[in-house]
Amino acid sequence: MSTQTFPQTFLNGRVVVKVGDITAERVDAIANAANGTLLGGGGVDGAIHRKGGKAILDECRAIRQSRFLNGLPAGRSVATNAGALPAKFVIHTVGPVWNEGKAREEELLQSCYTSSLELAVAEGCRTAAFPAISTGAYRFPKDRAARIASEAIEAFLNKDTSLKQVVLVFFSEEDAQVFLNHQVFSS
Repeated sequence: MSTQTFPQTFLNGRVVVKVGDITAERVDAIANAANGTLLGGGGVDGAIHRKGGKAILDECRAIRQSRFLNGLPAGRSVATNAGALPAKFVIHTVGPVWNEGKAREEELLQSCYTSSLELAVAEGCRTAAFPAISTGAYRFPKDRAARIASEAIEAFLNKDTSLKQVVLVFFSEEDAQVFLNHQVFSS
């Protein structure tokens, strides 16, 4: 495995792959790899809730009480304010838990990216940042996730011109490298 320098760009600069802290990204929308409760958790979800503050949690609670009484299903996305984060919105999306590919996990992961991008555009966003969805505690294979994410993002950007840039932010250089080794962007 060769070591790359970051950031790396694809699709004429419309996609950026980098290593960093997604909560520090200055974009219109930050995607959150949320759990179905929308009440915070570990990893990226916990970091976004901690750094974003109570305003995000309050809006998540209101969404749960009004629209998703049993929790947000895998593959779906909802938007909230970004609280103290340097973004306008947080788009919470629930990735699938890996079950050896027996429970539509690939389809649901693709839906996480597509529904989040659609919601970003609906909210008037021109830039969005994503973490790796489902590849941590939910154990989705990173190589498969890279292919699915890159295919979903490219397909969306090929149809939509209002979203100017998608930033893929990885916690570690190792995870970013796995993504680069398995992504399928056409350019």
